[in-house]
Amino acid sequence: MKKVTAITVPEGDGVVVKRLMPVHGLLNFDPFVLMDHFNIEGGGFPDHPHRGFEAMTYMLDGGMQHADNLGNKSTVTAGGLQRFTAGKGIIHSEMPSGKAHGIQLWINLPKRLKQMQPSYQQVDAADVHVDSNDGVTVRTVVGEGSPTQLKTEVLYLDISLKSESLYQQSIPKGSRGFVYILEGEVKLNHEMLQASEAGFFDSAETLSFMASQDSRVIVCFGKPHGEPIHQHGPYVD
Repeated sequence: MKKVTAITVPEGDGVVVKRLMPVHGLLNFDPFVLMDHFNIEGGGFPDHPHRGFEAMTYMLDGGMQHADNLGNKSTVTAGGLQRFTAGKGIIHSEMPSGKAHGIQLWINLPKRLKQMQPSYQQVDAADVHVDSNDGVTVRTVVGEGSPTQLKTEVLYLDISLKSESLYQQSIPKGSRGFVYILEGEVKLNHEMLQASEAGFFDSAETLSFMASQDSRVIVCFGKPHGEPIHQHGPYVD
């Protein structure tokens, strides 16, 4: 496991985010291109273009308004998400509806799909599968039982753990990815991680969690495409 700490960077119109990647020393982690943790009120992300990847904005609290040149206009609230496939190109905006706390994740498209038609999907909190047991609550953002549609095989979980709780999560074979600590402190496979830290794995069969306090973590694993990722700002070629 490689430990990485998110750094604070300016983004959009007057917004500051915690960026896990791309940063110096970690430009991407196939199939993942970018991960930002935002907690904002005011400012936002006015109209801007994208191409060559898929993105999800998963809301932890508050709301985010989305509009794009495909004619989609909607607001996603806590527990829900917005997903767009940029494909050959899309222009969109995301502006906070009051407070907006969430995660934005970019996933590379394989070369054969870079020029596909763009698309948009909203998934409301009520449609996100939730399991709770022994002080652990697991929300399946992407994975078995989730309606979220992606062109890459991804497991994306939001896990809340009560203090002293234990949990194990199996990982799909051939996947690589990371665990990001949103809140609290967790021992992950025998190594302690705190808020804003992440552990990256080239491969893993099982993740073991032990929370030393009430904690919340994001788990993102995906099947790599094995293709170079060339990011140029909002474009991934």
